[in-house]
Amino acid sequence: MILRHGIRWLAAAVVTASLTSAASAQTSTYPNRTVTLVLPFAAGSGTDVTTRIISQQLGIALGVPIVIENKPGANGSIAATYVARAAPDGYTLFVTTNTSHSANPFLLKTMTYDPVKDFTAIARTGDLPFMLVVNNDVKAQTVAELVAYGRDNPGKLTYASGSSSAIVSGATFARNAGIEMLHVPYKSSPPAMNDVIGGRIDMMFTDVPSGLPHVTGKALRALAVTTTKRSPLVPELPTMQEAGVPDFNITSWQAYFGPAGLPKEIVTRLNSEIRKIVEKPEMKARLAELGMDAFSGTPEELDTFVKEQLVLWERLITNAKIEKQ
Repeated sequence: MILRHGIRWLAAAVVTASLTSAASAQTSTYPNRTVTLVLPFAAGSGTDVTTRIISQQLGIALGVPIVIENKPGANGSIAATYVARAAPDGYTLFVTTNTSHSANPFLLKTMTYDPVKDFTAIARTGDLPFMLVVNNDVKAQTVAELVAYGRDNPGKLTYASGSSSAIVSGATFARNAGIEMLHVPYKSSPPAMNDVIGGRIDMMFTDVPSGLPHVTGKALRALAVTTTKRSPLVPELPTMQEAGVPDFNITSWQAYFGPAGLPKEIVTRLNSEIRKIVEKPEMKARLAELGMDAFSGTPEELDTFVKEQLVLWERLITNAKIEKQ
């Protein structure tokens, strides 16, 4: 009997050792095939544009192809759930923002993932400031004029959104400015912006990388930025607070995550390569031209940051009186 138990124990130990050895071997050879970066927004969005630039360098650093897979919809929940359920092997990663990891728990009645428990933090890549843009048919040339029109014409102003930042920015603007507006949600920013450009919607809050080309091309008119300080890329634009809308400070952040249980060795490798890329002066300058403030940090710092942002975005959404959908 003792011998039988001893044989069973030895067999179990051999199996465990084999699995550990196999996992260690897989980790040590990472990566040896294509890595997929899943994005919660459509092609052409600010996150998409900046990720494609960073991913080119990441593919070179890792020595494997990088594929970007856009999965817009449900406020980023489709993409988030897809990655949360993927194998934690480092070949399916999530490049996302506060939409999926800060705001959704307070915007959605039903959550199909947990932004903390279902993911492994890898590295931040920076912030994407937002700005208020209007179509050229809107007569208001300043935020003050837009607010005056909104107060004189309750419910006539319409605003589009393609992300949680846009949703919360619009609702915060309406509440803090004391005006009533009609919200028109979209799956992602590009189609929302197309309808603003086409004059079907009056305005929207969009990330600078997405909106700036249209502003420069005179297809849209920018009125203000949503941060507490002016953007060096569009220094002529006042902040919302400077323009007369109090208590307004909304920034979209961007970061890399993997599914929960991603091996530490893979996290360390990815974090190291991403930080090297983001901290290159030429990369910072290139991303700054698109309106992105590029910087990074440790996985532990990102994990702590996500938890802090959940507290912040709960307050923003509660103050804006946005009901869960």
